[in-house]
Parts: sequence; C-alpha cells; structure tokens
Amino acid sequence: MTEVATPDQLLVLIDPVARRADGESVRIAKDVLSAGATAKVSLPEGPEEFARALRRRGSRRPVLVGDDRALLRAVSVLHRHRELTGCALSVVPVGRALGLARSLGVPTGAVAAARAVLDGAERRLDLLVDDSDGVVLGTVGIPPLGPRQQDASAEAKEAEGDPVAGAVGHPSLVARPWLRHCQSLVRTLVPARPSRGTAPEPGPARLRVEVDGVTLVDLDQPVQGVSLTPGALGVAAVEVRPASVGAEASPLRAEGRTVTVSGAHFRYRADAVVSGPVRTRTWTVREGAWGLMLPVAAG
Repeated sequence: MTEVATPDQLLVLIDPVARRADGESVRIAKDVLSAGATAKVSLPEGPEEFARALRRRGSRRPVLVGDDRALLRAVSVLHRHRELTGCALSVVPVGRALGLARSLGVPTGAVAAARAVLDGAERRLDLLVDDSDGVVLGTVGIPPLGPRQQDASAEAKEAEGDPVAGAVGHPSLVARPWLRHCQSLVRTLVPARPSRGTAPEPGPARLRVEVDGVTLVDLDQPVQGVSLTPGALGVAAVEVRPASVGAEASPLRAEGRTVTVSGAHFRYRADAVVSGPVRTRTWTVREGAWGLMLPVAAG
C-alpha cells in the first residue's frame, strides 16, 4: 500500500524527451522545486525505468517534468497497479505536445507550473477507462487523425525513437562528421514517404454508438466522426457528427457513464495514442478517479 505523501517531499521525474526538447525549462523547474521543497530528482531513460521510479516513490509526491505522453504514462502506471486514488500528481509541462496539460488547467510556463506544484491544490478529475483497462484523460476521437496529422505524428514519433533522426541538431554531430555522413546514407536508403497530397481523406464510417445502453446512432447512418470526453459529475460528453449530403447535418449529443462504439474495424485516438483496429470498445467514466495539482485560482 502506498504511503501518504507529505507536501514538502517530492519525487521529480524528468522525462528524457523533455531533457532533449528544452533543457533550460527543465533546469528552471528543477531549481524552483528544489528551492521550495525537499526534492529527489530522477532521470529515467525509458518507460520501464520511469514506471519503476514512480512505483518506488515511497512517501514522496510525484512531479512529472515532461509532455502529455509523460502525464498519460504516469496515470496509466498508477491505474494499472491500483495506486491512482491515493496519489496526487503534479506536472510541469515541457516539450512539444502540451495540449492535454493545458486543457486540464496546468500552466505551461516552467516557473508558473512549478509554483502550482508547491502552492496549488489537488483537484479530483474524472477518468475514462476502456474494456482493455486503458485510460483516457482528455478526448477519444474516431477516426483518430487525418492524413496530414498522421504524417506529422509519425515524424514526431520517429524523431523521439530513432537515434539517427533524434540526433539532428545534437552538438555531437558537429564533433563527429562521420555521424552526419551515416545519417545522410541512412536517409538515402529509406524509401521516401508518399506525397501528402495523394493520401485520401477518411470517408464516412458506419458505427453503432450506445450511451448507457441507448443507441445514439446505428450502422445504417454513416458518420464523419465521434468524440467523447470526461465531463462533469461522473458522465462522459458524447458527440456524433453524421455524414451529410448537401446541407450540413447537426451533431448528435448525449451524456452517460458508459459509451460503447462498435461496427467495422476502426481506429481511435485516446489522448496522444492511436489504437486499433477494433470491432468494439466500451469506455466507462470513473468519477474523481485521479488527482492533479493545479493553481488555486483554477480550482
């Protein structure tokens, strides 16, 4: 069982992507947090080290210095080990993907976010949990991405995970001309991506959307998109955008605790992660399932 954290003891988990993306913001956040509390700094190099450090936090309150993926990873780890209820998370957003943190009310400046860690208040937030035990903090979107967004997402993932792509602009390239040569050689051997202009836009999908057991839209009505977001008081806000012929069709909206989407194989985007294809997926709202430290004015 996880010990209750005391306010002046912090475990500062600095995501490696944040260290590469904006080392100055990471340094500022670390200095502010260390000046205001007893802080142990951890520099995990990958998801396994990240999860291990988080689970061994003891009585320290975890503070994530990283982007939306780091926040989602932390919530997923704590949920998987059933430690989420008793752990208030804090985040100092650093990196390129910060839309989720911003939508949750976290300041995106390093100093303001660090001050919220020290002086803010815990706010309990709802969580979507799917039938494979995956978690969603923000929005589920079906279909997940258009072709242009898919290309951008793939490029960002490649830059994070590929040692050659991730080395672009690194100081070591200046000192090692042979590494630049190898990088150029690799690029000549990798087939070029198809032109973005040739990729077709996703067409209408045929999906059944049920909210608390009531069918909102059925397979005989094609839809352009479906979205669901944790709302308030333990319900999810669901919006279905029907495919229109001629005049634009009005969106269909509903609220409920359980949302099931089924039909032909489909992919979906949950926060920063694209999943699928699946034939059916059910999301259930867990009211007040996790806590996030936010500025007092935002609570």
